[in-house]
Amino acid sequence: MLFDKQKMNTLKILLGIKSEDTSEDDILSVYLGIAGRKVLNRLYPFKPDETLIPEKYSFRVVEIAQYLYLRQGSEGETGHSENGISRSYEDAGIPDSMLNDIIPMVGAL
Repeated sequence: MLFDKQKMNTLKILLGIKSEDTSEDDILSVYLGIAGRKVLNRLYPFKPDETLIPEKYSFRVVEIAQYLYLRQGSEGETGHSENGISRSYEDAGIPDSMLNDIIPMVGAL
C-alpha cells in the first residue's frame, strides 16, 4: 500500500517534523501503512485484498498514524500515574473511537 507525499507531509506537520527532514520517514511510512490497513479492515471487512482508501478517510489514516507515532514506548500501557499526571488508554491497540465514523461496505450474497 503506497501513500502519497501529501499524507507524509501532513503527518510531519502534525508531529512538528520539518518536511525536508527524512530521518523519520521509514517509521512514518510504517505507521501510515498500519493506519491504512486498519481503516481498510474496518471499511471492507469481507475484502481483505482491498487497497484503495476513499479520499474521505485519508485524513483519518494520518490521524491514526499520528496517534501510533506518539504512543511509541507506551504501546500497551493501560494505566500510569506520575507526579500528578495520569495516563490510560482505551485499549492496547487503536481506540475504537478513531474508527467509529468509518462505515463498513458490505454487499448481499
